Amino acid sequence: MIKNCPNCNSEDRIKSGVVGKRQRYKCKSCGYFFTVNKIGKKIDDYYVNKSLQLYLEGLTYREIERILGISHVSIMNWVKKYNIKRPNNSNYHPTYKILNAKELSVYFTNPENLKGAGVVITELGDKFMLIKWERFKD
Repeated sequence: MIKNCPNCNSEDRIKSGVVGKRQRYKCKSCGYFFTVNKIGKKIDDYYVNKSLQLYLEGLTYREIERILGISHVSIMNWVKKYNIKRPNNSNYHPTYKILNAKELSVYFTNPENLKGAGVVITELGDKFMLIKWERFKD
């Protein structure tokens, strides 16, 4: 038995016909029609936050898809859902590297890697992603 509307979680519903030999319901609160509770695949909030964070850092949907293994369509939907706006700055472009802890420490021992634009390090499971902004060459 279905108790709540999968769209707004309201208990206020009425029967609204039969579809595919299953009872159909209509939510009186939001007008949503449903037959069964949505069971779809739920992606962990960690990956939602991480993908939005990487999007704000300047990575494309497809780059994030390759790194995290999450569909670029899902990432686009989250950007729309949470109304995320990327700041406009055309003078810089991000480059990124995936490093383990030892490689990261070696990277920062080289003084040449510390010069230039800003660097952000973010955790990706047991590895780290290093994002560096570089100026476009004129």
